[in-house]
Amino acid sequence: QLQLVESGGGLVQAGGSLRLSCTASGGALNNYALGWFRQAPGKEREFVVAGSRSGSGAQYADFSTGRFAYSRDNARNTVYLQLGDLRPEDTAVYYCAARATAYGTNYFLRDTEYWSWGQGTQVTVSS
Repeated sequence: QLQLVESGGGLVQAGGSLRLSCTASGGALNNYALGWFRQAPGKEREFVVAGSRSGSGAQYADFSTGRFAYSRDNARNTVYLQLGDLRPEDTAVYYCAARATAYGTNYFLRDTEYWSWGQGTQVTVSS
């Protein structure tokens, strides 16, 4: 059974950067499509970025385009989310998620499409 563990969250000032990591065990991430989501207090979980199983490219939410960057390291069985130009409204718990899928460039943008989730890592941005 695939297990995901996020790390890298913390407290950062507005304009700062963080790199989140999501390391998998129990399966190889290159067999999965992957996604990052976030949930702020009192709000619903929202899509941040999705990566395809093939690993080519990513699809970003509008708010993350140009500020966040998704990458995957198959050798480390880890995906990353580089957060840049952080704003107070980026404060949330960030989750990575995975779902098994056929090889290809399909992106999955809804949280209901994912089967495995990490426990989340808190990102707090101060003004």
